Amino acid sequence: MASAAPSGPATGPVGALRAAALPWMGRAAAAPLQALAMAQGHLFPFAPVFLGLGIGVYFGLLSEPPLWVLWMLLAAGAVAMVAALRGADLARPLLMALALTSLGFSAAGLRSHGVAAPVLGWSRYGPVEGRIIGVDRSVSGALRLLLDQVVLPGLSPARTPRRVRVSVQGDRLDVDPVAGTRVMLTGYLGPPPGPAEPGGFDFRRMAWFQQLGAVGYTRSPVLTLEPPTPGWALALTRLRQRISAAIRSRLPGEAGGFVAAILTGDRSGVPLATTEALRRSNLSHLLAISGLHMGLLTGVVFGGLRAALALVPGLALRLPIRKIAAIGALMAAAFYLGLSGGNIATQRAFVMAATMLGAVLVDRRAISLRSVAVAALIVLAWRPEALLSAGFHLSFAATVSLVAVFRALKDRRAGRARSRKRWARRALDPVLMAALSSLVAGLATAPIAAAHFNRIADYGLLANVISVPLMGLLVMPAAVLSALGWLLGAEGAGLWLMAQGTRWILGVAHTVGGWPGAVTLVSAPPRWVLPMLGLGGLWLALWQTRARWLGLAPMVIALGGWALAERPALLIAREGGLVGVMTAQGRALSKPRGAGFVARVWLENDGDPAAQTDAAARAGFQPVPGGAEIRFAGQRWRHLHGRRGQAAFAAACADGGIIVANFDAPTPAGPCQVLDAAYLERSGAIAVDQDGNLVSVRDLSGERLWTQP
Repeated sequence: MASAAPSGPATGPVGALRAAALPWMGRAAAAPLQALAMAQGHLFPFAPVFLGLGIGVYFGLLSEPPLWVLWMLLAAGAVAMVAALRGADLARPLLMALALTSLGFSAAGLRSHGVAAPVLGWSRYGPVEGRIIGVDRSVSGALRLLLDQVVLPGLSPARTPRRVRVSVQGDRLDVDPVAGTRVMLTGYLGPPPGPAEPGGFDFRRMAWFQQLGAVGYTRSPVLTLEPPTPGWALALTRLRQRISAAIRSRLPGEAGGFVAAILTGDRSGVPLATTEALRRSNLSHLLAISGLHMGLLTGVVFGGLRAALALVPGLALRLPIRKIAAIGALMAAAFYLGLSGGNIATQRAFVMAATMLGAVLVDRRAISLRSVAVAALIVLAWRPEALLSAGFHLSFAATVSLVAVFRALKDRRAGRARSRKRWARRALDPVLMAALSSLVAGLATAPIAAAHFNRIADYGLLANVISVPLMGLLVMPAAVLSALGWLLGAEGAGLWLMAQGTRWILGVAHTVGGWPGAVTLVSAPPRWVLPMLGLGGLWLALWQTRARWLGLAPMVIALGGWALAERPALLIAREGGLVGVMTAQGRALSKPRGAGFVARVWLENDGDPAAQTDAAARAGFQPVPGGAEIRFAGQRWRHLHGRRGQAAFAAACADGGIIVANFDAPTPAGPCQVLDAAYLERSGAIAVDQDGNLVSVRDLSGERLWTQP
């Protein structure tokens, strides 16, 4: 939003407003516009809010807008921005808001079309050939290979996905998964799956922007076709893999896996039990290369370089050492970005760090709401889909809240007289600031993390207070020391120091995560809750006057709507392989095995810690030939599956009711309603309320680029 010096109440835009508006609008009607005029000069941090609003509107549509609409809105946004820059002070914020909203909408749409790539339209089993460009692990701990230059026999290049991801069951690798290695395997592939329930996380959309056209698994060995070819295309990826392997060989066990993860982004060496302990103690953010790591790294390099240059009086007096240190820190951040693999979260962290360091180079405050707003604008303009990610929500919620709170504390301290015990306060300040930072960031991100991951780490604040400072004081400085030593072949000391800090953090994670009641599970909120909560929080943090407290109203409404929301009474999986009904004991499932991922998602969204076998044992479904049935909403619902289900279909249909099947059912010969595999393939997963009303994934997702078969 444009900046301008605020005018007094009698002159400038405020005076003009009163003269023009008060005679016919009255004071109450003119008050909002008067407040807007008074806020001139403090509105820039709202710029990414309106850009994000346009992006959000695009992703919320149920049908894909035509390309001509996107180009028209892009032109309209540009015209509105020019008009805002040349217009009157009072109209400037309104025109700028309109321009940014239009530009956000068009940017999201054009980005969606720009990343279009083939998506596999059906499930297939057979040979898969491709080049390894990434290795990681799934939530269940299975090794996953990301392949490009894919060849699928019988499929033309024009219809072959640009990238596929294959989980290796049992880690059956007869190949060293070095980036650039061309491999061949036999496995199952299918299109990226849609949400496990209506309104749930849409993996198809995320895969679309990653140009991931198929996912699957293999139980056969993965064989080498060609070794990596020389060249720069994947040289940095191979370097990252070599560094990761070297770290794990020097530091065996979970400590080595953790160090490799925070330095190179390679999490394949982190055991599943360690990952779960970090999640239960709310320390999993330390494993992901994010704003914290990038900020600590650049802070250590910036402070170290500046201190080293200051020790040389001739340099300190003649050169702008602060800017030189900023350039050095920026170079270190760029190297860290490349070394860590450059995923979206790390790219976002780099943009934020580069913005802060850029502010130093142009003699602006490095940490301010303006700097955060610039970083958000760059991220959203570059990758509009980032608005929908948990990482974007968490990182910017923490950053905005920390900057706003510490700015308020600084303003309060500036008006106070110096205390006689200043030395004591200085000694305690680092401890108090670390604790306050963890408290503020924890409070800001707790509801967001709960909405995305359905859990609250009850002792997460304690775990962060006693772990995060160690990351800044020991682990990241030791990482810089290790990197410098690596150039001289003497990285051992730095790695040893990193290992000591890492073992402390992991010990805290296992201890705190193992306490009784360490995690409270919560149900998934309705889709409108998180946007309303975010907008209320942004108003509270960004507005400058007492009117900021109005932001509490939408936040309270959002939290109240979340608390009062009811989960779907009945859920049907997209493949027809599972049905779940809500009972007094929790959701009862129709099968103890099969469709395990869907079962886990449903129970997590319910805030239910039960395993699938326990949920299937709950009172609800009764066994019948070929499946199970339940009375619900005045009707009989029968779930049939497998060959026995097909054999029992005709008799079940003759009895009436609703039949859910994981096979293509024949034309009904009785008074039954059939939701078979073909029907569910078109509709996606289905949710049913207490009155028997159905809503499908297709109803809520609409006809978008990433939903097309």
